[in-house]
Amino acid sequence: MSKNFWKIRNKYASIYKLFLFLTSIFLLVSIFPREGTFKYEFRKGKYWMHEDLIAPFDFAITKSDEELSSEKTVLLRNIKPYFRKDVVLSIQKRAEFKSQLNKKWDEKYALLKNETNKKREIVSSILSIYDSLINTGIVEIVPEIENKAVDFSVVLIKNNIAEEKELSKFYTISKADKYIRNEIEKLNLVDAAFFIEIIENSLFQNIKYDQRTTEKEKQNLISNISSAKGMVENGQRIISKGELITAEKYQILQSLKNEHEIQLGSSSKYYLILLGQIVLLSISIIVLILFLQAFRKDILADNKKILFLLLVIFIMVFITSIVIKTDASYIYLVPLCLVPVIIRVFFDTRLALFVHLVTIIIIGFLVPNSFDFVFIQMIAGIITIISVVNLEKRAQFFISSFLIFITYSLIYIGLILIQDSNFNQDSYKVFVMFAGSAMLTLFSYPLIFVFEKLFGYVTDVSLMELSNTNSKLLREMASKTPGTFQHSMQIANLVEEVIFEIGGNALLARAGALYHDIGKMEMPMYFIENQTTGINPHNELSYDESAEIIISHVSKGIKIARKHNIPEQLIDFIRTHHGTRKTSFFYQKFKADFPDEEIDDAIYSYKGPIPFSKETAVLMIVDSVEAASRSIKFPNEQKINDLVENIVNEQISSKQFINSNITFRDIDKIKGILKKKLANIYHTRIEYPTV
Repeated sequence: MSKNFWKIRNKYASIYKLFLFLTSIFLLVSIFPREGTFKYEFRKGKYWMHEDLIAPFDFAITKSDEELSSEKTVLLRNIKPYFRKDVVLSIQKRAEFKSQLNKKWDEKYALLKNETNKKREIVSSILSIYDSLINTGIVEIVPEIENKAVDFSVVLIKNNIAEEKELSKFYTISKADKYIRNEIEKLNLVDAAFFIEIIENSLFQNIKYDQRTTEKEKQNLISNISSAKGMVENGQRIISKGELITAEKYQILQSLKNEHEIQLGSSSKYYLILLGQIVLLSISIIVLILFLQAFRKDILADNKKILFLLLVIFIMVFITSIVIKTDASYIYLVPLCLVPVIIRVFFDTRLALFVHLVTIIIIGFLVPNSFDFVFIQMIAGIITIISVVNLEKRAQFFISSFLIFITYSLIYIGLILIQDSNFNQDSYKVFVMFAGSAMLTLFSYPLIFVFEKLFGYVTDVSLMELSNTNSKLLREMASKTPGTFQHSMQIANLVEEVIFEIGGNALLARAGALYHDIGKMEMPMYFIENQTTGINPHNELSYDESAEIIISHVSKGIKIARKHNIPEQLIDFIRTHHGTRKTSFFYQKFKADFPDEEIDDAIYSYKGPIPFSKETAVLMIVDSVEAASRSIKFPNEQKINDLVENIVNEQISSKQFINSNITFRDIDKIKGILKKKLANIYHTRIEYPTV
């Protein structure tokens, strides 16, 4: 049991790596639809380039979206809206009107108490006018009948009985007003205006629009529209090789495709489709693994980087699948060019292109017209990568976004011209989606920040910000340790120059050089470059104590860097720039003053680790050489040459570079660059005559 445990523990990284790849395949398969695909590609207006196609089974010819939409429009245009007569409300309103009429009469004609017969006669006439309006009905004006002809029919529901009636059979408010005035005028009343006002104030619309019943009727009509317009029988020739795909043939082919995919999605085919998806997605992931094995073994060895790459691929495939399930017409709104931008920022252009290709190939299994989709996205991805090769300014994100839109648009125009040779309203919608996708690519900037924090990466943009000497930490360093700050600036310039020549991340090396000595801020006067008063505090200390203080600037630098949230990639420069070498000055002084005493090398040695990258190795070389060059008296070419050779050879002999990917050829180049640069710094000056 114990042996098995230790075997598993020793292979934990490999097991976890395998788990990541298998999990990614499982997740990708889980979001793929369980439906087959039609094996033929075809387009309206093109020629059928495959063999003669014979119907493999009976199937219905479905109507096109345009045909269904046209039928639906005609039906809805002729539908009769439903109205409902509110009988209960009519009775209630009549009672209120009669009461109000009597009340108004009594208020106005209080002195005519003996005119009971006259009152009864007039009130009866007024009620008759009111009843005529209500019984006929005052219709509610809604958009469905607005501006319709008077002979337009509606369906009136009264006491659950439906009856068609023309609009002319009802009153409107304006028609009711005219009717009231005409009828009152016939009565020859002295106070005609008084009675007109009473009736008009009591009018209401008792023929109400029944939206619920109307909508229900609309749905019934739409549901009765047949989606088919004919049949194709088994064995019937559908299209011959070389035949033009007309609109009619296209609809037949589309019908066959839909029916074919439905049958493939049946339970008997489910597991075969699932197996096919697993095979295709596994191959896609394996190709990515093989690429990393051949060109980026460092990434394949780092499980965190593997997780990052697979996460980016999965997120984009997942978002695309959601869009396709919602509405496939919005597929070009998905900002797939985020993939090459994000991968390029954290890694390199070659990996960015390959990951982008793997992503769009996987998505190609999901989308309609997969060739067009993959072609458009591939070219757009290449242009995106070219636009962010040297990402040093935020403005480049906007430039990339603009180039993405232009690329999308030009390719789409080309495809339209060779396919349909015309533009319609849907074509212009695609351009809007291209613009939206290009704009969404700008989200790469905040996403990069999120991934930086999640995975602990550092980008070129962040390195540019960290290299700003006006940052808070570097300004504090310049204030507390001006000599160390100038030394760091000199080192940064030299390191950057060297990395440009031998290859590597120059921005990372420069930033690392600027921060490598920040630990000296804790006790600045114990470092000779900051001693401006002529007083050396080491004179009051033992050699052991002095060595401890000098060595401690590494651990203190790490502590300060973490306090100020400096990325680990830069902290690596702090912890490795002295490797496991000794503080030679105090070590040699102790040996000279106490030749008979045994020396504990650990007291005078830095704790390491030694450099494990080309950039950190270069910093160690440049830092040691530049610091030592300051002690040369009367420097000349020979002295500088000997200094560089001795220091670098000593570092090689003490095995400081065995963990870094630096070569002897690189080291020879570094020596040559440093000799040239130091010779320029300490060049012989012309002695000016005394005036």
